[in-house]
Amino acid sequence: MNKHILYIEDDPEIGKWVTGHLTDNGYEVVWLTSGERALEYAEPCDLVILDVMLPGLDGFTVGQRLKKKLPDLPILLLSARTTIEDKLQGLHFADDYVTKPFHPDELTARVEVLLRRSGKLVSAVLELRHLLVYPEENRIVDTRTGAEVVLTGKQHQIFRYFLQHPNQILTKEQIYEAVWRECYLEGDKTLMVHIRYLREKLEADPGNPEIIETVRGIGYRVRV
Repeated sequence: MNKHILYIEDDPEIGKWVTGHLTDNGYEVVWLTSGERALEYAEPCDLVILDVMLPGLDGFTVGQRLKKKLPDLPILLLSARTTIEDKLQGLHFADDYVTKPFHPDELTARVEVLLRRSGKLVSAVLELRHLLVYPEENRIVDTRTGAEVVLTGKQHQIFRYFLQHPNQILTKEQIYEAVWRECYLEGDKTLMVHIRYLREKLEADPGNPEIIETVRGIGYRVRV
């Protein structure tokens, strides 16, 4: 079941970017542009990502109110403020403090750590042929050798997208636009090259793939 995140951010560009990244990584996101209704939306959520600089109630005030009412709800603060005083003020009630600018993969990793620490995220193991996949740990082990399979950033994003859509036939356009966050141009071989290199690392026989299937004329599929 997807985890639900309440995200409070007034900057439309940053908000859209972060919401898109979290959604692509399998989270259900409710995005608010102010903290006035935070308590109303927070209760059914598994985690809150909260910007400090907000119109009206600032993030420190909103976060303190949330923590008082929902003490077990993990809160991750985002802020351009980098002084130790601000961090200490935030960490007085929040569970983590991330300074801007930040990489979206770092944010996702911190979210997973908080969810796991709070007991809201249980690490599952997925068996795919000769592979053991630990989705929440971003780890893949080849059972034939016991060695960990190391993927590049893009290879990891592509494979993770497959795992978020198990047994579904995904078009090249869907995969490319989800991973690169750009419009797919017909004839572009970028995805095909990445799939080939990904198969070389994952498949027992890359020439006859059994994990990442090609569906002729449409795209690819991973059966789980």
